[in-house]
Amino acid sequence: MRITLGVTGGVAAYKAAELVRRLQQDGFSVQVVMTRGAREFVTPLTFAALSGQRVITDLFAESGGEANLESAIEHIAVAQRTDLLLVAPATADILAKFARGIADDFLTTLYLASTAPVVVAPAMNVNMWNHAATQENVEMLRARGVKIVDPDEGYLACGMTGAGRLAGQAAILAAVHETLHATRDLAGEKALVTAGPTRENVDPVRYFSNRSSGKMGYAVAEAAAKRGAHVILVSGPTSLEAPAGVERIDVQSAAEMQRAVLERVVDCSIAIFAAAVADYRPSEPAGEKIKRNKESMTIALEATPDILASVTQNKGERFIVGFAAETEHVAENARKKLAAKNADLIVANDVTAEGAGFDHDTNIVTLFARDGRDLALPRMSKSEVAQRILDEVVRLRSKLRTAQRSSV
Repeated sequence: MRITLGVTGGVAAYKAAELVRRLQQDGFSVQVVMTRGAREFVTPLTFAALSGQRVITDLFAESGGEANLESAIEHIAVAQRTDLLLVAPATADILAKFARGIADDFLTTLYLASTAPVVVAPAMNVNMWNHAATQENVEMLRARGVKIVDPDEGYLACGMTGAGRLAGQAAILAAVHETLHATRDLAGEKALVTAGPTRENVDPVRYFSNRSSGKMGYAVAEAAAKRGAHVILVSGPTSLEAPAGVERIDVQSAAEMQRAVLERVVDCSIAIFAAAVADYRPSEPAGEKIKRNKESMTIALEATPDILASVTQNKGERFIVGFAAETEHVAENARKKLAAKNADLIVANDVTAEGAGFDHDTNIVTLFARDGRDLALPRMSKSEVAQRILDEVVRLRSKLRTAQRSSV
């Protein structure tokens, strides 16, 4: 997807250079548009080197150059090919111009010419941010559907303290993904998602299980539904409510989950296996409660069904995503699973890391794709992780389809 990054004149302009890199890590193609003021803080060469694309600085041909038809209407061409316009940092001046429809340079003209979603991250002096005129402009833009990433509070370059610092990159990136995901890029798809733990009975009272809350799988199911997919959620025991618009199938054991999956995956184009399925179960569960009558006991275990493998054996054109919860050698184990299970994408994490794994609202994962790309994500909410996973699904499926068309 293509993002046009508008950089305006402020001390925070240098932070946009790192933002370009982060956007590229997320798989976006980035073209930078700089205002005259921005060029007083950072040179266009910096952004050209980082983005690999020409930086646009003027509405018409630069001084000394000859205008041609392409340069004269370039703002229209850029507007038509961009998927999202991001302005970071955005000064009070650019907010006012956007709000009032003033088009006196390339960026403001592009804003009026584009129908793409817009995300704006303001940065300025605290008094400028709090001024009634600025707040009125911000509300006007919000009312028109522009996503505003409110500035952070803290020590400012002017020496004052308060709201006005450019929001952190995680917040800006989250706004970009949230805005783009408002589009229904999974419309027409049918996706099966597994979530939660399984329970393997020892006797009528006791069972083996694990610490999975189901939050990650439920976040994936919710995100896929919001992006237009018909979602079937096969869930182990959790305390979570089914996301809106999602068909939920409740199961207990690994065997029950496998049966539910195999019955419903046949007509699904995407299958995402986020459940923490027990690897072993008692080979002979007791029919009655086991009484405590000795100091120790031995329970014989047998392997549970490998649900992921049972689906990939007859994969067809179905896109398969597996999860790998590890405590060591995360990358090595994830790549082995990617190949062994014939999956298209493995979502792996170290469940011992702070803020990752079971029982958390956040996660830290790396996405290992069949095309060789490894995408390490910082700690973020499981909802945002879910969006990033689906971004990779969309990217990889598009790549596969392009390859298939070119081979015909």
